[in-house]
Amino acid sequence: MKGISFNTWAYSGFPVWVPSYPLEEVIKRLSSFGYDAIEIGCASPHAWPDYLSPERRREILRLLKEKNLKVSAMLPAPGGGPGVNPSSPLKEEREFTIQHYKDVVRLASEWECPTVMWIAGWVVHGTSQTEAWNYSLEALTEVAEYAKDLGVTMVVEPTPADSNLIETADDALLLSEQTGLSNVKVMFDTFHALYRNEVPSDYVYKMADKLHHVHISDNDRLPPGEGRCDFDAVLKALKDINYDGYLSMEVGFHTRQAEPDWYAKKSIEFLRGKVKQIYGDRREDQPLT
Repeated sequence: MKGISFNTWAYSGFPVWVPSYPLEEVIKRLSSFGYDAIEIGCASPHAWPDYLSPERRREILRLLKEKNLKVSAMLPAPGGGPGVNPSSPLKEEREFTIQHYKDVVRLASEWECPTVMWIAGWVVHGTSQTEAWNYSLEALTEVAEYAKDLGVTMVVEPTPADSNLIETADDALLLSEQTGLSNVKVMFDTFHALYRNEVPSDYVYKMADKLHHVHISDNDRLPPGEGRCDFDAVLKALKDINYDGYLSMEVGFHTRQAEPDWYAKKSIEFLRGKVKQIYGDRREDQPLT
């Protein structure tokens, strides 16, 4: 396992107006809490590609290296005014979304990030499930071909709590396989599995060698250990399949009442202990496995 990461939504303005901090400040805080990596949400004020000049991109990369913080993954921000729905019935929106994803992939490459998430979209009334699926598949294939040349892997995430197209592990696996591309894999979020009243560790075994990235969250976007998820079972399953990616916290962005530092510190305190318990001790210069 490469290490423990934290998603920046809790420190940004998406998807709710939670306490918001500049990306530079978030990098410094997460590094001080002991995180190995940061997962960057590509929305304002952190990493909307159009708002990042070449100079600022270089400054962020320098700071990441100074703080010894890797970028575990990047994810576009769906919804809002632009929509960014690859399954949209509007051709113009689909074209905009494809270009936006390519811009995110390019930014990921510049920041030495290996992974970009694919949020497959949602079915708009009047569009059939099959039509929406095919729109998303066509868009993913185009973006992934672009990403392959830059050494970036696209990962399909089931998001049943937020959308209505890719809802299960099987959905994610099928969409990724239909691209026929080696750099399209899958990921899952324990929160979304719990939303469906499914067992998160089952997702690990089902996705197996296609599993490239994992989001960690308890129910209600709580820090791990504060809810009902069995993280012992999740970590044991990841060890069983020799998972070699990041564990990325995606917590604390569901309400303005969230205090992001508390979520970040509580999450790593719990997960570090569980990883040590299940994987054993390690030297500071070794990966988690």
